[in-house]
Amino acid sequence: HVQLVESGGGSVEAGGSLRLSCAASGATERLDLMAWFRQVPGKTREGVAGIEVDGTTKYADSAKGRFTVSRDNAKNILYLQMESLLPDDTATYYCAANRVARVGWYFRLLAADFTYWGQGTQVSVS
Repeated sequence: HVQLVESGGGSVEAGGSLRLSCAASGATERLDLMAWFRQVPGKTREGVAGIEVDGTTKYADSAKGRFTVSRDNAKNILYLQMESLLPDDTATYYCAANRVARVGWYFRLLAADFTYWGQGTQVSVS
């Protein structure tokens, strides 16, 4: 089993920055695909950014140019650097991971592609 723990959320003013981290522990010998999703109450969880173990990335249109996803494969940590934050970025951000990356995953981030999920960290932008 794999445990994912997010950190780095908080409250910032519009235009500010935050860096989210997600530490994976447990049976982490192979986590080819990791990603960040976000969700606001009453809405579907949406993909923000994903990254494969080889460095291939995928960003939602809302994240392009403002967010950067990265991972430290040796330490099993996933990051999301968020710049120029907007009130619309307010949400609970979830880390997700899967042992394998489905062929074509990078066309669209789908929650169904991920087996392991963190508990979420709140980001509030005012």
